Amino acid sequence: MFLSLGEIMLRFCPGDRPLRAATQFTFSEGGGEYNVARALSRCFGHKSGVVTSLVDNELGHLVRHLVEGSGVDTSNILWQDFDGIGKEVRNPLYFAERGFGYRSPKAVMDRGHSAPSQMSVKDVDWKMLFEGGEVKWFHTGGIFAGLSESSAEVAEAAMSAARDAGVHVSYDPNFRSSLWHSRGGSSSAAELNRKLAIYADTLFGVAPLLHPSPPSSTPDGISALMHETTLAFPQLKAIVVGRRTVHSASSHDYAASSWLNGEIFHAEGYQRIDVLDRIGSGDAFAAGYISSTIEGLDPIKSLQMGCAAAALTMSTPGDAVLVSRQDVEQLAQPNQLGEVR
Repeated sequence: MFLSLGEIMLRFCPGDRPLRAATQFTFSEGGGEYNVARALSRCFGHKSGVVTSLVDNELGHLVRHLVEGSGVDTSNILWQDFDGIGKEVRNPLYFAERGFGYRSPKAVMDRGHSAPSQMSVKDVDWKMLFEGGEVKWFHTGGIFAGLSESSAEVAEAAMSAARDAGVHVSYDPNFRSSLWHSRGGSSSAAELNRKLAIYADTLFGVAPLLHPSPPSSTPDGISALMHETTLAFPQLKAIVVGRRTVHSASSHDYAASSWLNGEIFHAEGYQRIDVLDRIGSGDAFAAGYISSTIEGLDPIKSLQMGCAAAALTMSTPGDAVLVSRQDVEQLAQPNQLGEVR
């Protein structure tokens, strides 16, 4: 079983219109760490679960139903009492416009006092959860850890317990400036990511662990940065990096590299991808890679499956991987872009 720890938000999207000109919204559930579990379940067919917290009101149960609809286990959701107006604790929301051409994507967060940000190390018996033997892979990241001081403590406790139990631990050192605006910015986020990276077996991304920004996004530059990272974190078994080049909001390249037990691998990925919605594509990449690794595919194929999942997720609205496993496998084959009849 794959288990993730993270915040789940309701995302509201105004379709093709900018947020400030919105007249209606569609909604879906999403959140960096959860997106990986959802993709592994919904697209790749792996048993997955999530640890998070929700407020016990109608919105909280709406989120629960959406999560269950993707096949993700909800038995480890922690429920918080509702105070009537959301002054003390809330279910988090965010509003996101997709962008187009020269109009960049934008997101407005409404996640203050969220239930996940108020989780504490006493809320979950991590030792009991992991020592049962059902969980084989545990994943969390810098978004959940960056919600608050207590969420960082929860992430560390969970990663440490998973590692002690022999569970494979992955960590995505994701940085969201909105979470760190009043808490020291990127340097404080990097300090926290370095503190948590010591518990990881697989690291999804390397910046800004050691540098404010990566020296180079070229294969050679990424290779050098991965080698530097392994010296700082010698317990790592793998480093996996998606390499995105943004030509405009509507056109991206997506390739990938990995360091695996001392060897470097590069996958070409896809160039000039027509982008409908980029949000969640990095999580889709992680899910494609994890699924392939669990199933024993070789490193290049695992990277290519991740790139294919990312590319296809950019072609659909919302955070989720909405395509099938067969769609991802077909795109991951050389010269297999075409109509399916």
